[in-house]
Amino acid sequence: MTITGYRHTAILVSDLSRAERFYGEVLGLTPVERPLSFPGTWYQIGAIQLHLIVSDSPSTDLASQKWGRNPHVAFAIDDLDRTLDRLQAAGCPLQRSASGRPALFTQDPDGNIIELSAE
Repeated sequence: MTITGYRHTAILVSDLSRAERFYGEVLGLTPVERPLSFPGTWYQIGAIQLHLIVSDSPSTDLASQKWGRNPHVAFAIDDLDRTLDRLQAAGCPLQRSASGRPALFTQDPDGNIIELSAE
């Protein structure tokens, strides 16, 4: 038997428009055509697809106040400084990696922890 697939991650959000502003305008991601008939908004990040799914109760294990604690969603990005500028301009909460590596932690509008790493 052969099993094939693609890699994607899904993030639950309560307000799709607010989440699209964060992931699109602040993080600079461009939406892509959604596959099949899945609802929500999709982004392509390298070989990974990010799927924003609307939920009436998006509170998940990801919504943790302990910065950098698993579980969280991590993305490698090309220009960490430019992204930092956009996050600061948007007033997003930030924390740098405690290990000294080039990484930032922030939260999306629903409290999901997002790690942005240059590595």
